Amino acid sequence: MRLRALLETEALGLRLLGGEDELDRTVRGVMTTDLRDPSRYLSGGELVLTGLAWRREPEDSERFVRILTGAGVAGLAAGEAEMASIPDDLIRACARHRLPLFSVNENVSFASITEHVVRQVSSERAGDLAAVVDRHRRLMTSGPAGGGPEVVLDLLGSDLDLRAWVLSPTGRPIAGSSLAGAGPELPAAVSATLAGEHLAAARTGRRGPHRVTAGGDTYSLFPISHSGRALAARDVRETVLSDWFLAVEADAGDWSPERLDLLDGVTQLIAVERDRRDAARTVRRRLAQEVLELVQTGAAPAEIAARLRVAAPVLLPGLGTAPHWQVVVARVEWEDGEIPGGQVAQALLEEMLAAPETSGPEPSDRIAVAHMGDEAVALVPLPAGPAGAEGDETAGQAPGLHADRILAAVREPLSRGLDDDGRLTLGVSAAVHSAEGLRGALEEARHARRVAAARPGRVCAAGHQELASHVLLLPFVPDDVRRAFTARLLDPLRDYDRRHRAELIPTLEAFLDCDGSWTRCATRLHLHVNTLRYRVGRIEQLTGRDLSRLEDKLDFFLALRMS
Repeated sequence: MRLRALLETEALGLRLLGGEDELDRTVRGVMTTDLRDPSRYLSGGELVLTGLAWRREPEDSERFVRILTGAGVAGLAAGEAEMASIPDDLIRACARHRLPLFSVNENVSFASITEHVVRQVSSERAGDLAAVVDRHRRLMTSGPAGGGPEVVLDLLGSDLDLRAWVLSPTGRPIAGSSLAGAGPELPAAVSATLAGEHLAAARTGRRGPHRVTAGGDTYSLFPISHSGRALAARDVRETVLSDWFLAVEADAGDWSPERLDLLDGVTQLIAVERDRRDAARTVRRRLAQEVLELVQTGAAPAEIAARLRVAAPVLLPGLGTAPHWQVVVARVEWEDGEIPGGQVAQALLEEMLAAPETSGPEPSDRIAVAHMGDEAVALVPLPAGPAGAEGDETAGQAPGLHADRILAAVREPLSRGLDDDGRLTLGVSAAVHSAEGLRGALEEARHARRVAAARPGRVCAAGHQELASHVLLLPFVPDDVRRAFTARLLDPLRDYDRRHRAELIPTLEAFLDCDGSWTRCATRLHLHVNTLRYRVGRIEQLTGRDLSRLEDKLDFFLALRMS
């Protein structure tokens, strides 16, 4: 299609500011960006849409336009939503470089322009999709007439007999379609399986669609990877834990090229919706960043409380009472250390806190995540619970997030996405009810995350409840001290077990777990009490310890925990 055709489409709200002689240029695609240098993500022939966030001073316009013309883009369209008018320095720069420049009316969304361009460019390759979208212009629009990605997915079902779902990388349903008489929801186990297969395929670099059998049905998985975040990534690990994917209940192995092109067009349209939702989180991210910076710098509680009063209506609209607050800290680390984990952890933490099992009926209004260095920090508001009876210590306390509950449904797919070179660790604080408690909550969540980091596994979490026991201390014992301590106590028992198959280590664990009760321990191990006494005596003989003494019991207990 030509630039001239876009200008003549009144519904797009484009106004030509320069480059009338270049309107016969061919448009081969569309890209939305506010990067200062998007050249690496341009292949030529694009209509570039920008909100001008890259412009900080007039000199930036010359540099930005020079980059675009060097990449061979077809034209530039600048939005008027942030500025009353397009800056003169940008108009002059485009004129110098003969780059057609359009202004976009603030009432027209970039999503509408993207939809139009994608539909026109792919019409000859996917006429059926173009016809469907042309009859239903509601896609990705706001207000009662809209419907988001569900609209086009429903039409895939009604017109093309395809059931499809948009899923997050953890398997959380974003949108779904249904055929007559069939429910749109996938079973949770199937969603988790599909997510795991998607992440595993993405890590190996295999091109979609990916064929998966789950729950007795065959699905084809299409990556949704054309968002600005994906374009900016230098490594698949920067996006693999945050990109959505499209699951279609069909085997795409025997599809025609036209049908495959159709689904590719659908993923591009859904990517626009992903960008829109990411943009909607900007305010919450900024609020979280401001509050946490105040907390870290030791600002006065009154100043922090003022920011919290601003944050509460945004994060919990309509909340009638002052909320409690909880802090969640997450960190994603890669073994080679080449990929910064802050933004990856931020996107992943937003995803986990959006899951219904952790966030309730309106998850999108509860997410406030900032990334600070290599870790992501979430400020989670919790409505105050109902007042209890007088003297009830739990009266008025907020229901809190629990570390294990956050990870319960996502541990398996995320482990596949992290593969064998990445780790996710998570720490959760207790709920606090005032600005004075936030600094302690932040430190508590960070300590809990360190406890989780000391555990084996790709995906680990710890909560504030665990900080009141020995588990808080063990992760911070130096490795050489741990090895020496456990070797001195346990190596003689391990050697004896290896030579005689005596099971002294399991006997010791059971004896301590039964608080030294001979009868209960013998029953658990299905042994005669005299046999148990013989084994315990052998443990004492080999180690020189006395299991009737509290300090020796404690030493064995800690050695087993550190081994």
